[in-house]
Amino acid sequence: MTGRTVLSATALAGALALTACGSGSGSGPDSGSGASGAELSVSSPYMPQPVSPDMAAGFLTVSNRGGAQDTLTSVSSDVADRVTMHSTVGGAMREKTSFAIPAHGRLVFRSGGNHLMFEGLRRSPKQGQHVTLKLTFAKSEPLTVEMPVKSATYNPSTGH
Repeated sequence: MTGRTVLSATALAGALALTACGSGSGSGPDSGSGASGAELSVSSPYMPQPVSPDMAAGFLTVSNRGGAQDTLTSVSSDVADRVTMHSTVGGAMREKTSFAIPAHGRLVFRSGGNHLMFEGLRRSPKQGQHVTLKLTFAKSEPLTVEMPVKSATYNPSTGH
């Protein structure tokens, strides 16, 4: 009788595992998550100390080590009324509502290229302080980033 109980429990566990594997796989809004989904992280964030009393720029890199593309859909911060995303192509700056982050790729916000604009500053961030950002994505959970405020002339390639 003990052998049958173990066999029945093993069969039940196997059936439950198969049911769980079959339910919802490959369909629905979360099908891009997991091992083949996006794996997002942020590096090199910084804000040059604003020279304007109501506006500042911000830069960072979002890396995706996962196997699925995701999209950055918005950025917010308690330091500004609004944070907008911009692309710069051929010297022309254009506001964008989203940026794709390719699978196994990066989205780079840097001086002279894609960048963030903090509009309607509620306070003037000073060198040595940090600004908190919330990055919102189409599929992945939001990321909170602590962005250090650097000197107004900071250049990440020289560290000054």
